[in-house]
Amino acid sequence: MSTPTPPPTPTRTPAPTLLVLDAEPLPRLGRLTGRARIEHADGTTLAERLPHADVLLVWDFSSHAVREAWPGDGPRPRWVHTASAGVDHLMCPELAGSDTVVTNARGVFDQPIAEYVAALVLAMAKDLPTTLRLQGERTWRHRESMRVAKTRACVVGSGPIGRAIAGTLKALGITTALVGRTPRTGVHGPAELDRLLARADWVVAAAPLTDDTRGMFDARRFGVMQPSARFVNVGRGQLVVEDDLAEALTRRWIAGAALDVLNHEPLAPDSALWRVPELIISPHMSGDTIGWRDELGEQFVQLYESWAAGEPLTNVVDKKRGYVPGH
Repeated sequence: MSTPTPPPTPTRTPAPTLLVLDAEPLPRLGRLTGRARIEHADGTTLAERLPHADVLLVWDFSSHAVREAWPGDGPRPRWVHTASAGVDHLMCPELAGSDTVVTNARGVFDQPIAEYVAALVLAMAKDLPTTLRLQGERTWRHRESMRVAKTRACVVGSGPIGRAIAGTLKALGITTALVGRTPRTGVHGPAELDRLLARADWVVAAAPLTDDTRGMFDARRFGVMQPSARFVNVGRGQLVVEDDLAEALTRRWIAGAALDVLNHEPLAPDSALWRVPELIISPHMSGDTIGWRDELGEQFVQLYESWAAGEPLTNVVDKKRGYVPGH
């Protein structure tokens, strides 16, 4: 009597390799235990490990290592997610031309940045920097301040962040115009920008960095604005020609400005920008509220679960345009 042949042992599909471009503190990825083989890299080891990864999480969104290490036509991740709204720090011709899917952190920063812009607008309208300076000098100096209700704002960038800014400013009674790449209901096109700038008390830059937006706020655009206008940049530092902004403030072409993003970060202690009159500088913190890293980690885990289940991903970036389209 022959011995029965045992059934074949099921073949277990290996878990995908998830490579994390590290920054401290590390993301909380405990929910992916057993569902992903998690590896870590920094700028010096990324190029070596990229070809072996199925997914890349760009947790260090201040790094340009992806642009420098992307393997071109060789083996590469099928999906790249960056824990940021902007994608210019990782896009390169090889990645843009590949079939790799890129997603971003759209949705996490919208309302926090809108609140920060509102805080800057109120601080400049009420001259809070002078109040704090005079308090430090123990000087009592009565002054009048500006009402924000019934003033006008022009928000450049019609994505989720720009729309959240516009909504928050409207809640303060500010008449707000939104400018985007293409005109549509509720959004003005680029051809109307100069006209809107000339009427605005507040100009807010919240656009992605593309070939069309790089350096868009230059001497000519600051010259179009009213002498009483104030300018705020929470988009990308390279939207602004910083020397032109410094001249506009020094010559009082505009009344004030606030930069949360700069061309070179961190800003060097000897930078002339620190001494520009009526300029508020903050260290790229407008979207970083308490618990923001946990939100970014949770967002990625949810995206990974969709990807692993073969479901469509949200927040997919148009790699040619440099942002998530359709908004």
